[in-house]
Amino acid sequence: MKIVLLTVGKTTDKHLIALIDDYVSRTSHYVPFSVETLPELKNTKALSTAQQKAMEAEMIKGALQAGDYIVLLDEHGRERRSVEFAQWIQKRMVAGGRRIVFIIGGPYGFDASIHELASEEISLSQMTFSHQMVRLFFAEQIYRAMTILNNEPYHHE
Repeated sequence: MKIVLLTVGKTTDKHLIALIDDYVSRTSHYVPFSVETLPELKNTKALSTAQQKAMEAEMIKGALQAGDYIVLLDEHGRERRSVEFAQWIQKRMVAGGRRIVFIIGGPYGFDASIHELASEEISLSQMTFSHQMVRLFFAEQIYRAMTILNNEPYHHE
């Protein structure tokens, strides 16, 4: 099973890029994990929010593969503690499939068509974070889940 974090728009802060790359590298020791970045929309001033979400949805759909287990990172999704998230990942991995694809949408969230494709929605917090920070936090949580599942001392309870 491969884990993919699909994002709309690239991370621009070099410090965040280095940290995200570090967690991707660490996690890849346990499971194939990658971050795939879709380009930001250009010239959006004349577009409505709905039009922007629809255009992003088409890009997202183009990056998905048949059989993907799609999980949206959304503020209205289910929150889990790190141990619960690790157990959830383990169940998904045992259930089979080629890829679990976690998606971070654009600034206005997801088009309804993407919500319909998703099997689940999760939230990292009730607080709002920048999309760039969410990438780092999520990459770290995937790494943390792998260390929990392997009984390594990274996570403390």
